[in-house]
Amino acid sequence: MIGSDLSLRRILVTSALCAVAAGTLFVGQAEAQSVKIVGIGASSCQFFLQEINGKPEVEKNFFAWAQGYMSGLLLRAPPGKDEDLDLEPGVYPLLKQAEFLRGFCTRNPDADFSDGVNDLYRTLRAPPS
Repeated sequence: MIGSDLSLRRILVTSALCAVAAGTLFVGQAEAQSVKIVGIGASSCQFFLQEINGKPEVEKNFFAWAQGYMSGLLLRAPPGKDEDLDLEPGVYPLLKQAEFLRGFCTRNPDADFSDGVNDLYRTLRAPPS
């Protein structure tokens, strides 16, 4: 179990670094940057849904990418923006976030998985209702 925790942490750190290195865009920015997203999260929602069907370990890989990508967004945020953003708030635990991404892709099969992650990030930024 500890070995798998270390592997997951490596995946998360690597994903975060890749997201930063790829020049991730700021979510909600007036003029979005055109960037090339790389990694498993650059897949379409349709591909994501096909790949995770009955394979929770594959979904974990996608979710690890999503966490790294959102961590990269958080690291790239300008000073004063998203400084106190919690990517794992009590009201939105990881399982609920994974459910959010599945739901997004089910509703938007032609979108990119990263679009769903951007939507999740915006949701985490919003004040709890």
